[in-house]
Amino acid sequence: MTTGAPEPKVVLATTNQGKLRELRELLRGSVSGLDVDTQVIDAATAGAPDVVEDGVTFEANALKKAHAVAQHTGLISVADDSGLAVEVLGGAPGIFSARWSGRHGDDTANLQLLLAQLGDVPDAHRAAAFVCAAALATPDGAEHVERGYLNGSLLRAPQGEGGFGYDPILQPEGMDRSCAELSSAEKNAISHRGHAFRALLPHLIEVL
Repeated sequence: MTTGAPEPKVVLATTNQGKLRELRELLRGSVSGLDVDTQVIDAATAGAPDVVEDGVTFEANALKKAHAVAQHTGLISVADDSGLAVEVLGGAPGIFSARWSGRHGDDTANLQLLLAQLGDVPDAHRAAAFVCAAALATPDGAEHVERGYLNGSLLRAPQGEGGFGYDPILQPEGMDRSCAELSSAEKNAISHRGHAFRALLPHLIEVL
């Protein structure tokens, strides 16, 4: 932060710069006098600690992160938690999406294990959705949370080089490409995170 810059007002409880850009764009021009490039910052810039995501729902994890960062920084905080929910698996991998194979963040292992588990499942029963819970918390303990979805079906093999996680095997409803084959603009327009953040936006604007 440069000397004389406006004081931060919102912390996004992540170090993911893509998520930060998305929130800034959603807020740009929405609040009079809010300089999103300096007053909406990430957790690292705010000096916020990592938060263990040990909740049993997306909402619980998002709210835990939002409250922890709000308390640490004294600022309004926004957080999200997301994953893949497969219908025939009763919503799994769900909150365990990033560590489905037992190794956190091993996208290839997670994806290959899931495909193997669904090997005998016919195409008509391969419905799945990316799910995101986006939460805000204020330093005085107020909170709000919203969900967003990207519905689709699971392919039998990865397609595309873009995106991350399970993007190469989820084909959004009404499309003939995987999420990994979409442009950033195409994906952002329909993404679960975009839906959740946009639903949260009026509540965030209200407390700013």
